Amino acid sequence: MKTERKSKMVISVKNLKRTFSIRDTGEAFEALKGISFSIQRGEIFGLLGPNGAGKSTTIKILSTMLLPTSGEVEISGFDIYKDEQKIRERINFIFGGERSLYFRLSAEDNLFYFADLYKISRKKQLELVPELLELVGLGNVGKRRVETFSKGMKQRLQIARALLNDPEIIFLDEPSIGLDPVGALELRNIIKELAKKGKTILLTTHYMAEAEELCDRIAIINHGEIVTCGTLPEIASLISDEERTKILQDKVKEQKEIDVTLEDIYLHLVR
Repeated sequence: MKTERKSKMVISVKNLKRTFSIRDTGEAFEALKGISFSIQRGEIFGLLGPNGAGKSTTIKILSTMLLPTSGEVEISGFDIYKDEQKIRERINFIFGGERSLYFRLSAEDNLFYFADLYKISRKKQLELVPELLELVGLGNVGKRRVETFSKGMKQRLQIARALLNDPEIIFLDEPSIGLDPVGALELRNIIKELAKKGKTILLTTHYMAEAEELCDRIAIINHGEIVTCGTLPEIASLISDEERTKILQDKVKEQKEIDVTLEDIYLHLVR
């Protein structure tokens, strides 16, 4: 997807590192090894990589849930070390799965509860909650308990929750995980609509097809390092003719479709 956007950087990451101590052995594990990238206002930016590559660690740091070991991060011009509260006022985040919802409450009562946490006035809530439910396609089921919702409906409700504070930036960590094809399609359509409204979105995924459909640019991360970063055509041009031929030969042997896709290139880069 290509969005119209102002040329202004809203996320800047420079030489970001995060080391964890392994509990049983005390050894140090480098989850992030000095990654750098930037994101422009209104952009859908994909962070693509296999499980354990460092995607979730990155998004937790950018959303102020985890401090880095070292490196520089600025969100909307604010330093992640000094301006944590100002950053939180301008962002929100959604994790894959069914966290951050109260299943015994209705959809609208979930939103009213979180709106109270954001100190949104009751008058504003009465306008905002129906608008957000309508935006994510849940306007006709707002009074139903969340425990009766499908996974896709719960994920759409999480998006409505994340929009309560009208964030400039939305972090989506594996948002389509566990969704059926219909639920994933509905989710992608909502993400596209948010981009049209000017939201900046950082999306983590290990599905190249999802990144290909949604993202203006992607960074491929593996073993805590950025392998490459660029537009989809730039990523597609990374492999040589010889490497492309080898991929085709392997696909012929496996009786697969004879074409080199972005998925093939991604798997080639992270193996």
